[in-house]
Amino acid sequence: MNRLANLRHDVPASIVVFFVAVPLCLGIALASGAPLVSGLISGIIGGIVVGLISGSPLGVSGPAAGLAVIVLTAIEDLGSFEVFLLAVIVAGLVQMGLGLARAGVLGYFFPTAVIQGMLAGIGILIILKQIPHAVGHDTDPEGSYSFQQADGETTLSALEEMLGHIAPSAVFVSVVCLAILLLWDRILSHRAKIFQVLQGPIVAVVFGIVYEATTRAFAPSWALSKIHLVNVPVANTLAEARALLTFPDWSQITNLEVWITGIVIAVVASLETLLCVDATDKLDPFKRVTPTNRELFAQGVGNVSAGLIGGIPVTQVIVRSSANIQSGGRTKASAVMHGTFILVFALAAPRLLNLIPLAALASVLLVVGSKLARPALFKRMYAQGWGQFAPFLITVVGIVFTDLLTGIALGMGAAVFVILRTHYRNSHCLHIEESNGVTGARTVRMELAEEVTFLNKGAILKELGAIPDGSRVTIDASRTVFIDHDVLEIFNDFEASAERRNILVSRTLKPVPPPGTNEALKPALSQ
Repeated sequence: MNRLANLRHDVPASIVVFFVAVPLCLGIALASGAPLVSGLISGIIGGIVVGLISGSPLGVSGPAAGLAVIVLTAIEDLGSFEVFLLAVIVAGLVQMGLGLARAGVLGYFFPTAVIQGMLAGIGILIILKQIPHAVGHDTDPEGSYSFQQADGETTLSALEEMLGHIAPSAVFVSVVCLAILLLWDRILSHRAKIFQVLQGPIVAVVFGIVYEATTRAFAPSWALSKIHLVNVPVANTLAEARALLTFPDWSQITNLEVWITGIVIAVVASLETLLCVDATDKLDPFKRVTPTNRELFAQGVGNVSAGLIGGIPVTQVIVRSSANIQSGGRTKASAVMHGTFILVFALAAPRLLNLIPLAALASVLLVVGSKLARPALFKRMYAQGWGQFAPFLITVVGIVFTDLLTGIALGMGAAVFVILRTHYRNSHCLHIEESNGVTGARTVRMELAEEVTFLNKGAILKELGAIPDGSRVTIDASRTVFIDHDVLEIFNDFEASAERRNILVSRTLKPVPPPGTNEALKPALSQ
């Protein structure tokens, strides 16, 4: 795909992602107990460094909400942020090693139902988390996506709590911004190309900036207070900007806790990245496939870079990636440009960023969330049957009421249960003929599947136990290439008890034994 030809799509998308990313970077740093500037540093590195190395066309990297609790605990346990930065470097080195070792293949083992559930769950979570920001209740930092909030509230209790802290100015901004976004999305973008190039979220955020600047100058009583605005650290000179950087404490490089923390961060960050890669590829309108090994290596380089200059860990993140896709991004140039914008504005115009109302950004994220959790997705998953819908729904509920990784784990557990249940039921096919008029014996034919393992023991035992005395039983393994020893023992035991029950048993065709099996435990299944 020609990147220059797609700049007209990538530039506006990168601006939208930039607006969304800045408060998320700051909020995640705050929730992590790290300096605010560390979130911006990671946003810059995630955009520029990871973006240049990554093979993901639409994925956007930066500080991740899923790591906030781990980072907060690690900083406290290690004693200082400077020591923690060593752990971030270790995590990056481990991820680079995982990429070189081709561990990215693990990303292909997540079921589609779980990935779709992750997207829908995050969409619902975005909506629930942004409603308080939209009305001016900004106690929970942006980027916090756990059910249990840092301020002691939960996602649901915060909705009740916000009713006593509504700011009329914030409500006005969010309502106007939502109107702009809906007008752009449903009407204007279909009328002229200019409205496709100039994205609605950009107009909404610009309106928020103009509103705040105008009310400060002419109607201070309607201006938003600082807590309702983006809060980027301001450096007036390059020396002050450099002073905001933090460097690792290399004297602790032999500290075992540093290495353990680094490995934990690497594992969790890699898991989040692989999940996001799969989800982003599913949202990609061009259905491109991200090279996962390269992605892990790129994330590793990003984390080494972040640790060296005072950033918190980075992963590929679904909220920013979704905003990129929904804003029309075509190539990874949009991710690189968004990181460049963070760098330029954080250095040159932080006061302009500090005019952006959180309510304006909440309106943008509300639209993003509504598209991720659209009702049509729930209908489609339900139509695919409970084998798909159950893991999907459990993932959604788990993410909303716990956190991202716990929700994914619950969804994976449900998916594995569905697989085991299917495997349990599909070990064999049982044919039963009615009683023969002469002998009165019932004829039973059990046809075994291609592979029969210990997971099928229960189903086979149940079927054999239900066979009436005096039956004629044929166990057909003509299409079977592998039978587990445990299952063979079940057939042996059944045959041993058959004479007592007046059951005549015959077996047909011995399967080809897999390499390394013990033939003594695998008697012939021949007549």
